[in-house]
Amino acid sequence: MAEQDKPQDQEHTGDDHAPEHAEQQADAAAAEAASQQGEDELAQARAAADEYREQLLRVRAEAENQRKRMERENANAVKYAAEKVFRDLLSVADSLDLGLKSARESEGGSAVVEGIELTQKQLHDTLTRHGVTVLEPTGEAFDPSVHEAVSMVPSADVAPNHVLEVVQKGYCLHERVLRPARVVVASAVPIEQGGDAGDGDNAA
Repeated sequence: MAEQDKPQDQEHTGDDHAPEHAEQQADAAAAEAASQQGEDELAQARAAADEYREQLLRVRAEAENQRKRMERENANAVKYAAEKVFRDLLSVADSLDLGLKSARESEGGSAVVEGIELTQKQLHDTLTRHGVTVLEPTGEAFDPSVHEAVSMVPSADVAPNHVLEVVQKGYCLHERVLRPARVVVASAVPIEQGGDAGDGDNAA
């Protein structure tokens, strides 16, 4: 009887290990799932951190751009604060130019010329100290950004599309044009038609 019972005892012993093995597999699966969940949560946290970092960089860049823009606007406000005053003074400069021209053409006006020249120099020196420059572009290439053409005249002495004469001076305040120079622009001298034919007849 004892020998017959022995295999049964061994069979029961084998069955006793099955629940333990299943429990180990369940624990391993749970640990793997927990590990995968932890990795997913870590990846999500890293993605969120990267997004927050990008948002922070954008905010910082926008703040820096805003600061620089305000600095430029403030600098320009100071730089061009007296623009209207200088524009009003241009008519005074024009009057001095005309007065000086008239005095030079009149007889016995040397004292007047001297006085106007002195006043004109004082005005120009004052304007220059505050960043105002005079545009007198005679002989220069025509530039529509700082020149205003009043007419075009054929010229053999000045290249085409170059300033032949300044009718009225222009002025700039730093990089800003207060008034463009009014100019006469040179154009090419037209070739007289029939000139070649006349030369041929004379040769014949």
